[in-house]
Amino acid sequence: MNNIKSSFSIKDLERFTGIKAHTIRIWEKRYNLLEPERTDTNIRTYNLENLQKLLNISYLNSNGYKISKIAKLKNEDIQATVNEISKNSNVQNPAINELKLAMLNFDQEKFYNTYKNLKNEKSFTEIVYDIFIPLLSEIGTLWQTDIITPAHEHFITTLIRQKIILNTELIQMDYKPVPNKTFVLYLPENEIHELGLMFINYELVSNGYHSIFLGPSVPIENLIDLVNVNSEIIFISYFTINPEKENITAYLEEFHEKILSLGNAKFWILGRMLEYIDYKKLPENIITFKSISDLVKKL
Repeated sequence: MNNIKSSFSIKDLERFTGIKAHTIRIWEKRYNLLEPERTDTNIRTYNLENLQKLLNISYLNSNGYKISKIAKLKNEDIQATVNEISKNSNVQNPAINELKLAMLNFDQEKFYNTYKNLKNEKSFTEIVYDIFIPLLSEIGTLWQTDIITPAHEHFITTLIRQKIILNTELIQMDYKPVPNKTFVLYLPENEIHELGLMFINYELVSNGYHSIFLGPSVPIENLIDLVNVNSEIIFISYFTINPEKENITAYLEEFHEKILSLGNAKFWILGRMLEYIDYKKLPENIITFKSISDLVKKL
């Protein structure tokens, strides 16, 4: 636990909360909202309590509370007000902030308690779209700006992965898939970011489709035997880092030659590497999607 980050710069707070450092300084000076410590060189440093309070303040402010009003509240009243507003609010759920703090502290208990509270209010599908997907998007930014480490990312994604597997299995125990259509989900070689694909698998299963989940790093050659599994087959993949941009056209050409040309198959793909695709050259049986929700609408 000695590796837990407990001291933050004002720039860290800005990146973690989205509140500009200039604004944080004004709030400190005018309303004494935070109480930073200072180094020997007079640089502000903030503890975890400061960070959590600022996240709550940001949430209240985005819901129409003026800073002057928030400044008059005790810390426990700030938290209580956040909890009350979140029950009837359509803006970003404060649970996202709770999960970010759980990640920062490697705090499994906080993750489970937050998830348990969410389950009392939302379906798992709603949790995925309203909480997990926005959280993962923010984690990507935090990781790129060095506020969190790969260990933080692995910690939180492993816990989310567990929940997806559990909820998928609960449906699969007694579901009867739609006949004559099969989805095969896989990631290309050296691609290991499978959470997006796991979300899609959950959606397919929950909608009654026959889904074969192969997981990460699957060579194209290993897919050939699946082409004739059913009369209609749709391969789905997520290109996050692979194929690399200089190889993506060649990859799609190889996939078309070795897989799609063999029968009545289609290929659906998502991921940030799609920006390097030449859409004019895509055959009709290769379809791209900007998001998981767009793909689900296609089902």
